[in-house]
Amino acid sequence: MPTPLTTSEDHARWQAERRDAVTARTGNLALIETRWTGAERPDLTAEETTASVTVTSLERKNLTTGEAEYGLRIWDAESPAIRAFDGIDTYEYDPDWVIEAQFTPVDTDRTVPFEHIRDNGGSRELVVPGDITFTRNGVEHRLAAFDDAGSLLLVFGDATNGTETYGAGRFLFVPRAAEEFAAVGTVVLDFNRAFVPPCGFSAQYNCPMPPAQNRFAEPIRAGEKNVVFQDDFDIYAAI
Repeated sequence: MPTPLTTSEDHARWQAERRDAVTARTGNLALIETRWTGAERPDLTAEETTASVTVTSLERKNLTTGEAEYGLRIWDAESPAIRAFDGIDTYEYDPDWVIEAQFTPVDTDRTVPFEHIRDNGGSRELVVPGDITFTRNGVEHRLAAFDDAGSLLLVFGDATNGTETYGAGRFLFVPRAAEEFAAVGTVVLDFNRAFVPPCGFSAQYNCPMPPAQNRFAEPIRAGEKNVVFQDDFDIYAAI
């Protein structure tokens, strides 16, 4: 087993940092609206803001044409989700889920289709810089982590989804600098840092779903489980 990236004390600090991040002014819980405006960039100055509301812009490619589409995100530091937030249920730190794997770069133009939770079955091609491979309990895994603004992001599913953990899968950042994407090397997958994706905090996100090669048959009992709200708060009822 590789040397853990974290200790149980580090894990507790990470949990506190996660809580601070998701409850921040533009954290996951603060997103109350995603509004797509089409081919024209929106005018942020035309949007009404208050002491608690922030407006930002975003961009994506049209699923059919591939052309750029623009939109707005509205964030409220006093959103119903923030007020109802009780915490993130998380497994105890388990060093057995710190796994050493091999990163092998692939052609720079290779993409993998990822379905997104709000695209009604459509898929978006995301750049995957390389394959991540390891063997555990006699089973060989070949994973696809995509380039998320210069960081490797693994979107994965496992046997706990929908019962113990968030139903649509979880995310894990893989420590690998963008300048290392072209080189073969070792990476460490610390599943204790697996986290609930943004769409578990707000229904206004359009999260990628785990592709087939990133679905584990065994349960991964490490990392975050689910977001916990008070009084049966439902992020979908808040739309």
